[in-house]
Amino acid sequence: MIAPPQAHEFNPYYGRYLGLVQGDDLTSVLDKQIKHTLPFLHGISAEKSLHRYEPGKWSIKEMLGHVIDAERIFGYRALRFARNDQTPLPGFDQDPYVAAAGSDSRPWSDLIAEFEQVRRSTILFFGGLTPEAALRSGKANDSAMSVRAAGYIIAGHELHHVGVLREKYL
Repeated sequence: MIAPPQAHEFNPYYGRYLGLVQGDDLTSVLDKQIKHTLPFLHGISAEKSLHRYEPGKWSIKEMLGHVIDAERIFGYRALRFARNDQTPLPGFDQDPYVAAAGSDSRPWSDLIAEFEQVRRSTILFFGGLTPEAALRSGKANDSAMSVRAAGYIIAGHELHHVGVLREKYL
């Protein structure tokens, strides 16, 4: 079981995501999320997946592509820190990532499948950690981050964007 991180284990910016996560076992939280999020995503038509709620905002496809990229990045940070790699890791600017990804030209079903596979990989990774590895930490974007904080950020980030989809897009 991987319990939620303490405040000193992550940059305060991420508190907005962590505050959305309910549950005290990371792998259970991630597993429950995918069981709710996949049917929700499958309920969005390919045509609707190109919708932007206002000019200049990401499409639904771009938002899902961003969620996938962020999960990979935070998962990579968790991997490095879990393996006791103390090399400081850079931050990333989400907007150039979204622009370079080309998500709008991809089939909606492929993006959903990719999200599912990345999430299943994330669940297996965190589920295989020792308690000691989950508590290890490193530095990313000039801030301390524990392995377990990275996992809870992944969960909270998805919750944030699913909420935005429900409130502003659909």
